[in-house]
Amino acid sequence: MQQMAVILDCPDETSLRALGARLAQMLRAGDAIALQGGLGAGKTTFARGLIEAYAGIGEVPSPTYTLVQTYDSGPLPVWHYDLYRLEDAADLTELGWDETADGIVLVEWPERAGTRLPKWRLDVTIDFQGEGRRVTLEPHGEGWQTRLHGF
Repeated sequence: MQQMAVILDCPDETSLRALGARLAQMLRAGDAIALQGGLGAGKTTFARGLIEAYAGIGEVPSPTYTLVQTYDSGPLPVWHYDLYRLEDAADLTELGWDETADGIVLVEWPERAGTRLPKWRLDVTIDFQGEGRRVTLEPHGEGWQTRLHGF
């Protein structure tokens, strides 16, 4: 099956969070979501919408300084990584990277994970578009492609 990207416009922060919440309804064990975009593009805003909807958490802090936040209140555990400050992908082991296989992984700045980034994942790229954002959902693997059909 050919991998087809889904492109959506989010005119404001509320719609970006809502998109994350909508995607939360599709999550399965072992899912990895790579959040890409420049500083201030809305990666954490998107992640907050997803985590709030999936785990029922009211306040989702950014993992900018802790590098990882975990949430155990949803159907599956969620690991939210912000790798902006990660110096070496080998340090992912200390952050619990190898313990995430049965849960959900959200990764900001995924390129810093190097070869440890799962090949079967959903890339979410958030680009500035005027005052809003353009979000591209690019599946890698049949599971995501099937779930995004008709999104």
